[in-house]
Amino acid sequence: MDFYRFIFRTFFSKFDPERVHHFVAFLLRVGSATRVSRILRPNPKYIQKFDAFGLSFSGPFGMAAGFDKNATMILPLFDLGFSHVEIGTVTALAQPGNPKPRLFRLVEDRALINRMGFNNDGAEVVAKRLEKLRSSNKSLPVIGVNIGKSKVTELQDAVSDYRTSTKLLAPLADYLVINVSSPNTPGLRSLQQVSELEPIVAEVLKFALGKPVLVKIAPDLADEDIIEIAKMAIRLGANGLIATNTTISRRGLKTTQDRIDEIGAGGLSGEPLKDRSEEVLKLIRSEIGDDLSIISVGGVQTKQDVEKRLAAGADLVQGYTEFIYAGPFWARQINTKFKQSKA
Repeated sequence: MDFYRFIFRTFFSKFDPERVHHFVAFLLRVGSATRVSRILRPNPKYIQKFDAFGLSFSGPFGMAAGFDKNATMILPLFDLGFSHVEIGTVTALAQPGNPKPRLFRLVEDRALINRMGFNNDGAEVVAKRLEKLRSSNKSLPVIGVNIGKSKVTELQDAVSDYRTSTKLLAPLADYLVINVSSPNTPGLRSLQQVSELEPIVAEVLKFALGKPVLVKIAPDLADEDIIEIAKMAIRLGANGLIATNTTISRRGLKTTQDRIDEIGAGGLSGEPLKDRSEEVLKLIRSEIGDDLSIISVGGVQTKQDVEKRLAAGADLVQGYTEFIYAGPFWARQINTKFKQSKA
């Protein structure tokens, strides 16, 4: 860990975060292709099993959407110890995302701000990639597919856009996630209103081939709106919620205001999101009981954080931002501490 911190301080922190991301992704793929990273993969028989929405997970901790947008790093991330990998966000149409720079480190806060804008290869290309991976007969983690609205699609046509992605990706996903909570696609968060979200959820469920369907919500919603979404999800037969996406709040940051102003708009993730993410988790669980599964994400850094989320009612936990700061052994160190009980 100390060696990684040294590498981060002396090398990675000197370069644009998105370029570093692509460089690291390349190294991960090389390590997987040469089977070097395979030796790091934990033995699942020693890790506690967690069940959620009809699926079994080798450990509670997985990679959140955003890191592997195009299903190119599933095996490398599995080698690094993530029990599940949620790819995406994938849109029906390929799109380049927002202008660069669009990813920023807040090192003092162990946080990131991004305004990536759902840059991805599109549902058809990602589906072909997943199909090839599935046909390889390799051992795989649980694979979630996070889907969002294409930027060029008008809001009134959002239902058909999500339908297109669902029909292409549901056959290849272990579970699907409806993302209407990213702050980086204009107008997208307006689809979190129950009246707008309900037909999208109903349509995805219709074409999901029985695969579990979850809805990812924003931390910036009022508590009453969060509960209304949860009740709607139950009513329609969705399987769970992911709480939460990134936030547009900038409260309580250590980073200077001048730097925050210089960065501008985007979703904030990492340690500053921890308290609100925990609040939303507890709110949902206290209001709806066990009727929905919950994946908790936001500000997770340690095994103790994961244990705290599980104790508060989460079925699974995800992370992403701390991976940048903690290094490649982060997930392994968490999941392998959840020991399989002896028969």
